[in-house]
Amino acid sequence: MEFSFVLLEWFKDHGRDLPWRQTRDPYAIWLSEIILQQTQVKQGWDYWERFMRHWPTVDDLAAATEDEVLREWQGLGYYSRARNLHFAAKQIVALGHFPNTFEGIKALKGVGDYTAAAIGSFAFEIPAAVVDGNVYRVLSRHFGIDTPINTTEGKKIFAALAQELLPISEPSDYNQAIMDFGAIQCTPQSPDCSVCPLMESCEAFRSGKVAQLPVKLKTLKVKERHLTYIYIRCKGMTAIRRRGAGDIWQGLWEPWLVDEVPVKAKLLRQNVKHVLTHRVLYADFYLLETDERPLLPDDYIWIKESELDDYAKPRLIEILLESVL
Repeated sequence: MEFSFVLLEWFKDHGRDLPWRQTRDPYAIWLSEIILQQTQVKQGWDYWERFMRHWPTVDDLAAATEDEVLREWQGLGYYSRARNLHFAAKQIVALGHFPNTFEGIKALKGVGDYTAAAIGSFAFEIPAAVVDGNVYRVLSRHFGIDTPINTTEGKKIFAALAQELLPISEPSDYNQAIMDFGAIQCTPQSPDCSVCPLMESCEAFRSGKVAQLPVKLKTLKVKERHLTYIYIRCKGMTAIRRRGAGDIWQGLWEPWLVDEVPVKAKLLRQNVKHVLTHRVLYADFYLLETDERPLLPDDYIWIKESELDDYAKPRLIEILLESVL
């Protein structure tokens, strides 16, 4: 099809030069895809290189502790990705090799249709089309599809179209081409349509609807949450706890979380705003310097202040701790 050919030709001159594209190692490719699930390439690149240095093979990653993995992931957010990554590494080791079928790759923890298609096509040339935000945007604009991309009907339409357009002989290059085209040329805001090689056949350009496509229904309501933390300093020691399941930051560590602030605590920062996907956090941070350990719930442990870096913490806690340390 002309559309696919044009994208492949565009990709030869404009495709992004990324380190995980210089290999067919499925481990390196899988690692990059998990990191980039909710992260921009510029930020994810450093983390990918760091993980590859620390754990150059899937066996190395599987042998690490969850705490070690979470600590290296610190700052990327969406920490369930790191836990799933570690779990999946153990799945792969138990299997004895990296799965080389779409179904086998999708069976890994934390891998859905898009990620399985990306890994499968990039590592093994499996003819499975990727459908991510870039792909939705390119297809909806070029073919003038106004079905909302976050509905069941929309997902079916775009998945079928993406698969139909995929050149069976070049799945890796084509998948990378359409994603790069969306990231570089057919951008979310103010794309430069005057230099677009698909301009003449683009329905959105012809009808003046580039800014209106793709259509996405607003379904999520952002909630606000207020947190108050006390950093305890007691003879070179401080208290932290690991957050449990069923809430934000599962498995990460935090200082004393309170409803009421002790009288002797000193305010350090107030109303620090931190934005997550479906909620906005506002945090107050206090310092309590004392010679006697206060009575804390059983899930808190005492550690040396100098050992804080050994514990993986959410980015918000890192920001707050800067006020103390």
